[in-house]
Amino acid sequence: MILLQELGISEEVAAEKVQKLSPDSIHQTVHSVIQEVQTNPEGFWQSALQDLTQFGLKVVAALAIYFVGMWVIRYIKRIITRIFERRNTERTLATFISSLVSITLTVMLILATVGTLGVDTTSFAALLTAGGMAIGMALSGTVQNFAGGIMLLIFRPFKSGDYIRAQGEEGFVTDVSIVSTKILTYNNKVIILPNGNLFTGNIENLSAQGVLRVEWEVSVEYGVDAGKCREAMIAILRSDQRVLNNETYPPKEKGHKKKPMIDVASVREINYNPAVILRSLNSSDITFVVRGWVHTPDYWDVKADLQERFYTELPPQGFGFAYPHMDVHITHPVEIKK
Repeated sequence: MILLQELGISEEVAAEKVQKLSPDSIHQTVHSVIQEVQTNPEGFWQSALQDLTQFGLKVVAALAIYFVGMWVIRYIKRIITRIFERRNTERTLATFISSLVSITLTVMLILATVGTLGVDTTSFAALLTAGGMAIGMALSGTVQNFAGGIMLLIFRPFKSGDYIRAQGEEGFVTDVSIVSTKILTYNNKVIILPNGNLFTGNIENLSAQGVLRVEWEVSVEYGVDAGKCREAMIAILRSDQRVLNNETYPPKEKGHKKKPMIDVASVREINYNPAVILRSLNSSDITFVVRGWVHTPDYWDVKADLQERFYTELPPQGFGFAYPHMDVHITHPVEIKK
């Protein structure tokens, strides 16, 4: 009785339900049925036949509602699937929404079918609600990941195949599910990131734009000609066909225009030409920052290859690399007496 009251049923209704289920009430009901059969058998059987006919009609109506409802649910599910296919919706999101709609409609259909039979569905609905709340509280972390997965699939900050950095990890996205995301690192490790923390944290999608800027820091000794050193490094960049410039990227198609990029103060276009900037004058050397744009798949190869070329090709041209050292000049020689 306390359980029925906790489910939202009033005390009077709860008492009535408990009373109907008590052994005394069942015994009294059986006794009254036997007495009615003995005293008025013809009326009893007529009443029983009428009740059986009404119940049979309810069963037929319930079956009709169930089968028609299942057909409608399958039809709605097919329509939703076609809509998602036309819009190229993420397959995981499409499957999830389709399943959620199907399960919700099926539960509603079962309640309607049971109600057609004359069964009180109030307690059943209250029990489902209480059970859902208990499960939700027990799986609060999973629910958070579940909600994060839905938001990731809706807003799509990345997709399968993208290279991302998130939660202190980086790698290629191999699978996006409702509760977690799998990434594959360069050393072939599979890392599973919970979607709850992933969606609320910072996500760097290195594949979103298709191109990335590579940077190198090259330190050379004092006394070199900065202009000629800059030209030598730009020549190395331009000699590699993987390094982009304004003439090769974006592709010069008919009617194609480069998309503007939002800057802090204005709208400007990206300059894809290689650039070399003198960044700092240090105690023992000067440091240049070398920048070049490449397609995302070429990022690591270009970074490693050109780093080696700077090391091997600059010194023969007279641009030596510096190392920490100290020059000592004696302006007043001291005569040492023997």
